[in-house]
Amino acid sequence: MRKTSPWKKMKKHWQLYFLILLPLAFLISFKYVPMAGIVIAFKDYSVTKGIMGSDWVGLKYFKYFFEGPNFVLLMKNTLGLSIYGLIVGFICPIILALALNEVKNARFKKLVQTVTYAPYFISTVIMVSIIILFLSPQSGLVNNILGVFGMKSINFMGIPAYFKSIFVWSDVWQNTGYATIIYLAALSGVDTQLYEAAKVDGATRIQKIIHVDIPGIMPVIIVLLILNIGNIMALGFEKIYLLQNSLNISSSEVIATYVYKVGLLGANFSFAAAVGLFNSIINLILIVSANTISKKFSSSSLW
Repeated sequence: MRKTSPWKKMKKHWQLYFLILLPLAFLISFKYVPMAGIVIAFKDYSVTKGIMGSDWVGLKYFKYFFEGPNFVLLMKNTLGLSIYGLIVGFICPIILALALNEVKNARFKKLVQTVTYAPYFISTVIMVSIIILFLSPQSGLVNNILGVFGMKSINFMGIPAYFKSIFVWSDVWQNTGYATIIYLAALSGVDTQLYEAAKVDGATRIQKIIHVDIPGIMPVIIVLLILNIGNIMALGFEKIYLLQNSLNISSSEVIATYVYKVGLLGANFSFAAAVGLFNSIINLILIVSANTISKKFSSSSLW
């Protein structure tokens, strides 16, 4: 039997290919074509000379970044926030999804879902405003509660040691509810016969979660973990920048905010491109490594 050529298949189902034409054009135009601009990371870019006319400087801006006095601090803060956020922010949605899956009262379950999902739809600016108001040393809710117990008010936003926890746990509050949707969907696909078998064997709720629920959603957990590891250097710039002040800058200055100040505000576009390329390469190495390790020790991976 002769195989149908790809062109004949495309001609036969042209309507389907036409539907993906616009998204494909968008992807190529705004994701792949701009990648050619990476070359300015190796040039002393000048707006008047243009990309092609600017002088080639090789690894000058990479050396400037690596040898700079702030490199160690920037890497420490960036990795510290990322790893802290990855550990806490990745585990909490799984716990919430497993807990909600055990709730039998449909009305209460919907209420909890609504309350936990709602913060996700708050904009970053509003979220930062809420955090600052809650933690205000004069009129903040947290300090008012501390005052009730006779404790002195604390300037949370002015103490560097508190910044990472404020950033990470506010992220958990905002994103955990929405992130549970994927895990709840995965839990709904677990074979019901496994639950029946566990019930017959006399398994407790905890045993059922450990031996049925978690193995059932493990492929989803691994895939999402790999994706999160691949974004470990990509912190949310807007929130960090808005929470940053002169008192907590020793803990809040990360690569993204440093590049914005030195590279973009200072119009040093080559430096900004060099650091952005460095970030992308690190993320690529991390996601490939995580995928390779996952493929070696489990049956789940991205590719």
